[in-house]
Amino acid sequence: MNAPVSSSPADTLRAGLARLLDGLPPRQAAQAVERLIAHYRGATPTDAPILRDRADVAAYAAYRMPATFEAVRAALEAFAQAAPGFTPAGHTDVGGGTGAATWAVADTWPGAREVAVLDWAEPALALGEELAAAHPALRETRWRRARIGADLTLDPVDLVTVSYVLNELTAADRAALVDAAASAARAVIIVEPGTPDGYARIIEARARLITAGFHIAAPCPHSAGCPIAPGTDWCHFSARVSRSSLHRQVKGGSLPYEDEKFAYVAAARFPVDPAPARVVRRPQIRKGQVLLDLCEPDEQLRRTTVTKRHGELYKAARDTEWGDAWPPAR
Repeated sequence: MNAPVSSSPADTLRAGLARLLDGLPPRQAAQAVERLIAHYRGATPTDAPILRDRADVAAYAAYRMPATFEAVRAALEAFAQAAPGFTPAGHTDVGGGTGAATWAVADTWPGAREVAVLDWAEPALALGEELAAAHPALRETRWRRARIGADLTLDPVDLVTVSYVLNELTAADRAALVDAAASAARAVIIVEPGTPDGYARIIEARARLITAGFHIAAPCPHSAGCPIAPGTDWCHFSARVSRSSLHRQVKGGSLPYEDEKFAYVAAARFPVDPAPARVVRRPQIRKGQVLLDLCEPDEQLRRTTVTKRHGELYKAARDTEWGDAWPPAR
């Protein structure tokens, strides 16, 4: 008999999320997601967990974990390219809920490591632990209830992730969380929604990390000031997410996928090799040419036109995606 084929973290997570919805009426799941989305769009006090019980958590995890996984995975991939010699021996996921970022870390750097997920919602932690039991690298993860705010203390660790959390906190608690992560970690990855407000929170966190002595690894090709004038635009990226039947029911869409817009910063306390430039808009492919909007290391945004006359570089440009480094590594 053939040996079973080992599934990737992404495939294992997808299967686990599908099982969550077994026995949960589709209408109930959709209503829970719609209510929770409305809560997340409003003001959320730091002492009031939004995910109240297993039904809430199961519905929202099935709906949101794939998008969070893909966004964090994209940020981690960009960081890994800038720090190829780095493999975290330990990972703390702050405000991690059901643990999407832990799955993304396992997908980026295979193998076991010490992992801790901190969150204030006990039902989310319980479900995260249940899901993680399906993957060998995550079975020993510690799921710990903690209030994410000014009193949070973190043990020293190689990697801290903070995904879709800053938007739930007051300004003072946001600053305290970023400072705590910077004090504890060798590398910090922060992901927020790809909105103007999400970008503003990322820029605020980025500045605090730089002040704490961190080097920006991604997406920026430098650790200097962002060239975007405040209020004129915002830096964000996109990750393709396969849609489940629950996604299609909630959003009323028919496409088998959707694009998750996100903003992020990835920084390290050690030297990194950031991208020569970063593609910050979807490339425009025209007849015989590709237009690339780039953030460049001299703190400028520029449009570069790559034509057939550029030979192999033109072929590379046609395959380049929003968020990629430019030029691609050879």
